[in-house]
Amino acid sequence: MNYVDLHVHSNASDGTLRPSEVVCLAKETGLTAIALTDHDTVEGVDEAVAAGREYEIEVIPGVELSCAYISREIHIVGLFVDCHNQDFLDELARLKDTRNARNEQMAKKCREQGMRITMEELLAEYPGAVLTRAHFASLLTKKGYVSSVKDAFERYLNDHGPCFVPRYKMPCAQTIELIHSAGGLAILAHPILYKLGNSELAKLVNYLTKCGIDGIEVLYSTYTASDERRIDKLAKENALLISGGSDFHGANKPHVHLGLRRGNMKISYDVLENLKKAKV
Repeated sequence: MNYVDLHVHSNASDGTLRPSEVVCLAKETGLTAIALTDHDTVEGVDEAVAAGREYEIEVIPGVELSCAYISREIHIVGLFVDCHNQDFLDELARLKDTRNARNEQMAKKCREQGMRITMEELLAEYPGAVLTRAHFASLLTKKGYVSSVKDAFERYLNDHGPCFVPRYKMPCAQTIELIHSAGGLAILAHPILYKLGNSELAKLVNYLTKCGIDGIEVLYSTYTASDERRIDKLAKENALLISGGSDFHGANKPHVHLGLRRGNMKISYDVLENLKKAKV
């Protein structure tokens, strides 16, 4: 049996391994394919694809984008995106600019809390990465202001913390359209994590279906069996494709292992095969 992981991060965003290192780990783990889905960037894809040729691992070009749904942030994964599509890259660059503006404000709030960090430090510490709250948390930990990344989020960086600054998020329909414009499939990421009741989650999935979303992560690293049944039911009701992945981030999420879900259950290559057929 061949296995895949279709939701993976590298240090091009907020993971800790280089794209090539993620591919090497995939080989060691016994996977056949992975999708590199960094936040708001495809800058790690070419390196991952090259490593895939070396290690004989199929690498699916991907991205994970944040979008706004009412007052909530949700994430949509793009699979099979053309990472050299200039219009797509231009839009990702604009998203990166909004992140940078937000990060400047967060750094200022950290200094107001007595924690001396600057954007220059963050950029030097994590060169080439799309900076996220995880990078702030790591730097705050390294400098001794907090005891751990978890501590940083609990005290300062959570959505209600003193150093949090909201950032621009595209509307859902625009996000899906952007992924489609680059030839990709749009997949709703980890719907259980939004902590919505059954009726509210059904409304979200129905709305996204009307916006043109292609699939949903029925398989995810932290889902229970009942979670899977719940999301699988929504997928069937809305005629959505099934996808899934670990949401691997390396040391930034040490409890999440590449290619594995709860109970060490793996994701069959059939899932990827069905997505490929739909793309054609």
